[in-house]
Amino acid sequence: MKKTFYLLPALLAFNFASVNAQQKMKHEDTELYTPVPPVVTPGKSCGDAPSDAIILFDGKNLDQWVSANDTTKPADWVIKKGLLTVNKKAGSIQTKQLFMDYQIHVEWREPKDIEGSDQGRGNSGLFLASTGKGDDGYEMQILDNYNNKTYTNGQAGSIYKQNAPLVNPNRPPGEWQTYDVVWTAPRFNDDGSLKSPARVTAFFNGLLVQNNFELKGPTLYIGHPTYENAVHGPYPIKIQAHGDKSKPISFRNIWVRPL
Repeated sequence: MKKTFYLLPALLAFNFASVNAQQKMKHEDTELYTPVPPVVTPGKSCGDAPSDAIILFDGKNLDQWVSANDTTKPADWVIKKGLLTVNKKAGSIQTKQLFMDYQIHVEWREPKDIEGSDQGRGNSGLFLASTGKGDDGYEMQILDNYNNKTYTNGQAGSIYKQNAPLVNPNRPPGEWQTYDVVWTAPRFNDDGSLKSPARVTAFFNGLLVQNNFELKGPTLYIGHPTYENAVHGPYPIKIQAHGDKSKPISFRNIWVRPL
């Protein structure tokens, strides 16, 4: 009790001094003028690339992409009328450039006459970081879930097999869907142990579906994800050519801003 009694005057004095200091401050004391944020010109309309973006696909070519199965070969997907359509026989594609933290914009569309159900209905994936060959890395699912039930952590907008989307904002097949994603890459200590996990904030058709979610490791189809033996460093971005039997999906207007 004595300790509490003696502490009270000190606490009161500290609070009084703090309030007194606040009262003596001028408004200029809390105004910062440096560093000055760089000027970035936004796109003319919603979804258009800003002035500091790297254009990954604008309807013209696949110069920014290579085959994910063999990075010495060019990406072999179909470009027609400004749209990029998956070539399932050619396999997934990934960016030539490697990225750590970034903001990405991707527009995708399921065929209007899409068939199939569950995971076999317009399946693809945006691998926010691809860590090697095959379907590996950290995947945000692409799928038609307008009227198609599947496991919730495997539907469109999910971090595949890790976290379901907060809402289901899917538009009907044949309409364009939009992902706007902020990716923070995982960091590792010198001994290989995890320093900080990967994080994702994502908007699907303008609605928040992933709110600074911390990933538990790279995507696994079977088993629990872990960062044990995870690949370190910057990664390419990959778009999946899934092996389901439904008609392939299309993409347009893909750009990225390294952060």
